[in-house]
Amino acid sequence: MTAAMPKRWSVRQAAALAGLATAVLVASGCGHHQQVSRLPAPQAAPPAVQPVAPVQPDGAGGTGEPSIATGRIPVTRVPQGGVNADDLEYVETHRPIFSEEGEATWYTAPYRGRRAANGEVFSDHALTAAHRTLPMGSLIRVTNLTTGQSAAMRISDRGPFAPDKILDLTIASAKATGIYRVGTARVRIDVYQTPKPMDRGGRWCVQIGAFRSERKAEKLKKQLLHKYPDSRVIEFSGERSYWVRIRPEGDNRQEAEFLARHIHPSQGDAYLTRLD
Repeated sequence: MTAAMPKRWSVRQAAALAGLATAVLVASGCGHHQQVSRLPAPQAAPPAVQPVAPVQPDGAGGTGEPSIATGRIPVTRVPQGGVNADDLEYVETHRPIFSEEGEATWYTAPYRGRRAANGEVFSDHALTAAHRTLPMGSLIRVTNLTTGQSAAMRISDRGPFAPDKILDLTIASAKATGIYRVGTARVRIDVYQTPKPMDRGGRWCVQIGAFRSERKAEKLKKQLLHKYPDSRVIEFSGERSYWVRIRPEGDNRQEAEFLARHIHPSQGDAYLTRLD
């Protein structure tokens, strides 16, 4: 990826970036950089994880809104409990296709019935996790590098949107990896299967936040709508905060990466995030 402006962007839109930077300096929340790796082609996912007819708005830990210009993101099912016996056997008999290391923490839903970003109801008891860019439904194994404890799980949510963290675990996943009591730990994520390619395609956006003030989030939303009329900008509630998300036309990855590189909040960063 070069720093060149994507062909879809007009001169007016590019010039608007300077004004946007000023707006974000005033109303930004916390965040940090997330580098997207160019990854090898994934192996096929098992039948247990298949997209089905869309029934929920897109989301990344919030309520989301139905999409008009770019379409809803289909629900991605995961096995009951997060993983099944076939998943566990696959992890034990195959080698990972990709690995990364970083800090993990755990989270819980701010209210009962909250839906994860994959469209299913979030469960503290499922072996699942949140990651910013791995395809929904990806089968992974997380290893606590301090204790050696590990567990297989699936990606069902988006996050974490916090500095220096690469993975958010459910309570069940945190207990299985020895992270629940300590709160955070350095982990290795081994990826075994992905329902969709990691290195091409996908539906992408840029998420900015979090704002403690709904008023500030709404103000930034209006500024972005004015400067990027071809994009879809939404503001939604998260956990004790508000978020603003920019979805380029067609959820195009190149345009989302361009935005993520050029929007620099004063107290953090904009996060490149995969929706599907």
